[in-house]
Amino acid sequence: MIADHFRNHNLDFQDLPWDQPLIDWPHLCSRLEQVTRGPSRHPVVFVNYSGILYAIKELPPGLAQHEYEILLQMEELRLPCVTPIGYSERSMPRGVSSFLFTRYLEASIPYRSLFMRRDLGRYHQPLLDAMAGLLVQLHLSGIFWGDCSLSNTLFRRDAGALQAYLVDAETAELHPARLAPVLRHHDLEIMLENVDGDLVDLNALGHLPKNFPVCETGASILERYRRLWEEITLDQVINPDERYRIQERIRALNALGFSVGDVEIQNSDQGGRLRMRFFITDRNFYRDQLLSLTGITAGEMQARQMMNEINELKAYLSQMNNRSIPLSESAHHWLETFYQPIIQQLQPLIVHQKAKANIDPAELYCQVLEHKWFLSERAHQDIGHQAAAEDYLHQFS
Repeated sequence: MIADHFRNHNLDFQDLPWDQPLIDWPHLCSRLEQVTRGPSRHPVVFVNYSGILYAIKELPPGLAQHEYEILLQMEELRLPCVTPIGYSERSMPRGVSSFLFTRYLEASIPYRSLFMRRDLGRYHQPLLDAMAGLLVQLHLSGIFWGDCSLSNTLFRRDAGALQAYLVDAETAELHPARLAPVLRHHDLEIMLENVDGDLVDLNALGHLPKNFPVCETGASILERYRRLWEEITLDQVINPDERYRIQERIRALNALGFSVGDVEIQNSDQGGRLRMRFFITDRNFYRDQLLSLTGITAGEMQARQMMNEINELKAYLSQMNNRSIPLSESAHHWLETFYQPIIQQLQPLIVHQKAKANIDPAELYCQVLEHKWFLSERAHQDIGHQAAAEDYLHQFS
């Protein structure tokens, strides 16, 4: 029995050794790649097709289709998750199994690497923020995860911060509106238990620093979640002549990484005043803007740094030309004058880093910006992008 469903009909994975269990594939299949990853309750392999990696996860019958469909819905909602490719149900030597196919999340890091590698220790606190932000984003979109854990999450470095991505959606459910309080509470309880369990396991293996707050980490994510949720879902009451505060509120929400889909203004219970309610859409405000202007796909924090540069360049060009320069023109000038030349200059480092599959060109560009700021502060003058990139290459190649 074979039942396949793939989004790309040119990729059907039929040349894989389906007559053998997944756990035996390392000895049978030349397409397999070794990828750093966390523990999984189900067998998972990674296969290479034309330089693109795909994850294949074996599940009980029917579960792969459910997970594929929920990931597809999350993708349509523009939530950070792995990209679903398809699913299959097959008769295997030990019975019927279903298989989920997803695209490997390039430049991602499992939580174990973030805790075990000393050079990544600075990301411990951003990891907690990223987990809290991911849960808030899911709950705002009506997603009940049902199995939130560090093991079921991957992280990408994003201009010195981290972006969390949902990897495992077996237990996830999509509800028609913002998740009800009882389901949010249940999801957070699951998160607390799972995060503590993940870190207890790491600690037992001796991979955590001495006196690491194992049993406080989940609680710290919970506290961050509550602060973020309160800030985002806050209803404000303003006077009719304080409409400027609407823009202030939008900017504050943008600073948290969320974009505003709509604003509702109602008469409040406190006569003569207005109540504002904001409808939050996603955390891709700057990412979308950068993509539409330049075609560059980047993380939200990376995009924010680059959009800051583009807006600064817009102001400079407007002053130099004594006219208001469109943002699109500024973005085109920035792309040709700054981004593309620096990325070309960094090619030796990009090739080296890609071999380790843990960084991307947009992240390297942002690191050069940080390096430029550091060198300029030390020199008490702007040293320029090219000089910063040359020094960065010298230090980190």
